[in-house]
Amino acid sequence: MTKDLIIKHIDSLKNHTAINYGIKTKTETFTEKLFYTLFDTNADLEKSIDELEVLFKEISVVSCKNPIDLCDSIWRKFVAQLPSVLEKLTLDANFILANDPASNNLEEVYLAYPGFYAIAIYRLSHELYKLDMLLFSRLMSEYAHRITGTDIHAGAKIEAPFFIDHATGIVIGETANIHKYVKVYQGVTLGALSVSKEMKSSKRHPTVEEHVCIYANATILGGETIVGKNSIVGGNSWVTRSTPENSIVLNTTTTDVKIKEKEDR
Repeated sequence: MTKDLIIKHIDSLKNHTAINYGIKTKTETFTEKLFYTLFDTNADLEKSIDELEVLFKEISVVSCKNPIDLCDSIWRKFVAQLPSVLEKLTLDANFILANDPASNNLEEVYLAYPGFYAIAIYRLSHELYKLDMLLFSRLMSEYAHRITGTDIHAGAKIEAPFFIDHATGIVIGETANIHKYVKVYQGVTLGALSVSKEMKSSKRHPTVEEHVCIYANATILGGETIVGKNSIVGGNSWVTRSTPENSIVLNTTTTDVKIKEKEDR
């Protein structure tokens, strides 16, 4: 097959889509710029917000499915929510500092904690999700996923404060509902009990009530599953039904430890 034929073949296969890959890289730039604007004390707020508006509208040309006037108004609605989001993130950062014995100060939380970064991008992308900017919000959350190893769908409802430790391998689904003062460790999944396209409009992911701690690699599944407040879900637990308040959920698998016999040398 000649080069010309290969090009024609590829072109014909691409004709059924209208993907502008530039939106992905622009969204990543927007995400980093937004984080910098909110948290760097040296950021020129007026200049940064103007630059963010330009990027936002460039992305909206591709991602917004509404009329132009409505798309333009979405920026105003989004930027108006930034003070509220920052207030919630301040609560999150202080909650992390208060609960992680390895943390030394707030600056460390803001600069070095992937869990905080994942929460921050979730809270910002969630505002876009509520404004029906679904592709935009998904690209932001997938960027945070790639950077931190934490996959939080922008549609999830997570109250502040919220604590993520270590971050890696955490998955929180679109219809999950997490109340205040919840702590989550690495490898935790808040997922669906079963997956089918017909369930798109239904609640598929669990609810976690206040003051719950979920330890590493626990899996909690199902839209009707509620973890009652003040509960502890132990590491490697598999939960598919609701648990009452003040519960301790444990994986009962035991590990035996034996002493090796000395080998002849």
